[in-house]
Amino acid sequence: MTQQGVRWTADQVLALAPDAASRKAGSKLGAAGPWSEAGSSEEGAVWGLCKGSGSKPYQTVIDVADAAGPAYKCSCPSRKFPCKHALGLLLLWAGGEGATPPGAPPGWAEQWIAGRRQRAQERQEAGAAGSAAVSGDPEAARRRAERRAVRITAGATELEQRLADLLRGGLAGAEQAGYGMWEETAARMVDAQAPGLAARVRELGSIPSSGQGWPVRLLEECALIHLLDQGWLRRERLADGLASTVRSRIGLPSSADGPAIRDRWLVLAQYDTADARLTTRRIWLHGTDSGRTALLLSYGAAGRAPELALPVGLELDAEVAAYPGAGQLRAALGEQFAPPAPSATRPPGVTTEQAAARYGEALRDDPWLDSVPVTLDRVIPAPDGDSWQLADAEGDSALPLTASARSRPGLWRLVSLSGGAPVKVFGECGHRGFTPLTAWPESEGEAVRLC
Repeated sequence: MTQQGVRWTADQVLALAPDAASRKAGSKLGAAGPWSEAGSSEEGAVWGLCKGSGSKPYQTVIDVADAAGPAYKCSCPSRKFPCKHALGLLLLWAGGEGATPPGAPPGWAEQWIAGRRQRAQERQEAGAAGSAAVSGDPEAARRRAERRAVRITAGATELEQRLADLLRGGLAGAEQAGYGMWEETAARMVDAQAPGLAARVRELGSIPSSGQGWPVRLLEECALIHLLDQGWLRRERLADGLASTVRSRIGLPSSADGPAIRDRWLVLAQYDTADARLTTRRIWLHGTDSGRTALLLSYGAAGRAPELALPVGLELDAEVAAYPGAGQLRAALGEQFAPPAPSATRPPGVTTEQAAARYGEALRDDPWLDSVPVTLDRVIPAPDGDSWQLADAEGDSALPLTASARSRPGLWRLVSLSGGAPVKVFGECGHRGFTPLTAWPESEGEAVRLC
């Protein structure tokens, strides 16, 4: 049941916008003027009619209590998700109960809500049945796994030979060969059913001629791929946790079979990365009771936002189950016992030295790890020549910001929030530096999204 007195902030609503244009257009619709017959229910539904350019208003309905974040339905022709009308209605709802008074939803809204929840129940039952069917034939599953392992072994062996040829001929040859050679190799890894290796090969192909020092970066990446190949070829000799990490890095599917942990999970950050094939959404959670950090991954086809959406600053009373692998933080969101609600909770922080040490320790369990999630306590953003860094307010150590962080508008939001005073910052700390994702002012205040 949705608590009628609990409303999201405008920043949490606008964090759902698929782009800057939608954020601007949705903000204009966040007032009562264009809306009629708006309302909300105790079950977490919000609805309303929005006046558009035509004679018939757009019907907009939102399920705020959905376990995967808000779900939307609008009769407008927009292909954006959520559309500006859904954002405007959420802003209206966030502004207070007066604009969306409690009541029973109209028929068109009730029909969508009931149908959606029925389909969710059917999917849950079908998933349980499918799991039972798969587990019912373990011998067939074992044979499939063996056939795939043979293909991956052949692919890893071939990749080892190609790396040896590259190093034997000299790294300058990689610049002359062009990207086509790497794309062909990546395709071979796809044929070998090793998508993790394919992705790393494509990254390898983008390094030559990518700027000063590219031979060093190429050699580093070749070493990591070689290590992953050897980990797979010698997986029987590895500890169980590290072997699971190797399988995950190779690209073998796995399920969240760890014990379900119920906690009050604070949403620390949410951001998307996209390529020509896929949009990946990363959501970082902090367990306020357990102190654990968990990563939720959600995917959408190229050009489409993933369905899972949890704005920063919300807190979920839910179960989370971990995926296998030493040091792995990825988890699956399980049963949710209450709708997401705003929270004043802040995660505990560490110094910049402790953050760097934490990344070093994590590399022992996962040598291919790019970064770890870290909350820095009492740091000040400061220029460092042509770059920027986060410096400890009470110490003499600092962490440089990554190149991607320096190019984002979030850097200036962070500098503005700090104003030269210490702030608490959550982000990802790795060998390229620190990427800030969310910040809190020293005194009381809401989380500020930086990504």
